[in-house]
Amino acid sequence: MSDTHLNDYLKKDVASEPIRKGFGRGLLEAGKKNEHVVAACADLTDSTQMSLFKDAFPERFVEIGVAEQNLVTVGSGLAAMGKIPFVSSYAAFSPGRNWEQIRTTICLNDQPVKIVGSHAGVSVGPDGATHQMLEDIALMRVLPNMVVIAPGDSVEAEKATLLLAADKRPAYLRLAREATPIITTTRTPFQIGKAYVYARGADVTIVATGTMTYQALLAADKLFKDGIDAEVIHCPTIKPLDAKTILESVKKTRAVVTVEEAQINGGLGGAIAELLAEEMPAPLRRIGIKDRFGESGKPEELLKHFGLTYHHIMLAAHEVADKKK
Repeated sequence: MSDTHLNDYLKKDVASEPIRKGFGRGLLEAGKKNEHVVAACADLTDSTQMSLFKDAFPERFVEIGVAEQNLVTVGSGLAAMGKIPFVSSYAAFSPGRNWEQIRTTICLNDQPVKIVGSHAGVSVGPDGATHQMLEDIALMRVLPNMVVIAPGDSVEAEKATLLLAADKRPAYLRLAREATPIITTTRTPFQIGKAYVYARGADVTIVATGTMTYQALLAADKLFKDGIDAEVIHCPTIKPLDAKTILESVKKTRAVVTVEEAQINGGLGGAIAELLAEEMPAPLRRIGIKDRFGESGKPEELLKHFGLTYHHIMLAAHEVADKKK
């Protein structure tokens, strides 16, 4: 184990909470600390948990309505006037519907707008493919100036929101809908741009982000019983990528598995593949959505259907460990 002060994630009754709730608490606290923090939403205030800020600071909140392209352009204008805007909607609509406006009005002008995409991934469940945003990490990672963060739980989402309020860069914060096991504590370190070793090992490196870090930790525990000593790196910041931490681990293990609840093409898996190809080639398997759209179903059914459980991570770890030999 590492010294990152994690919660006891292996117990059967580990506490769970939607990651978006941590964002709501963090935004409220950021608003209390800085009067320049403002917020705008596209008619999804309760769903994205922006309602806490709205109720506390109604004079600093704008309800845009169902107009996501307007949402981010208003955010850019507020930033140009010295405000610190957080703009929220479902990830399927922002950045799914307004990517060009994000590119032109926010990134091109380097305005510090914080774009909050909620209900990302297949765990949205019955809403189906139209609302299961899987391409957002790739869309946002390719934009110049953009920071991309996918917190692992609600505690980390709260920390990320507070730090983003003090960060001068455009940023994308990716949030899940369903309750996610709380694996971190208030003592667990978090900095924008840093990845963290949550479990130490020597045989294979598992790099996970967002909701999948919990599954990676479960896989590492079971892999140890199979004789494979897995190192788990939690990578909440996908851009800028913490290449140093990742490469130090791969230099030791020489085998890698990436895990994300998103398209592997252009997502975390793509980022790690690019890094390894340039710096340290090693056997690699990418766990995530593989060039498919989502489907309707219960969240737990969909995670199994798309191969996003600890069992699938274990199979990939065995494969790269064998290939390394």
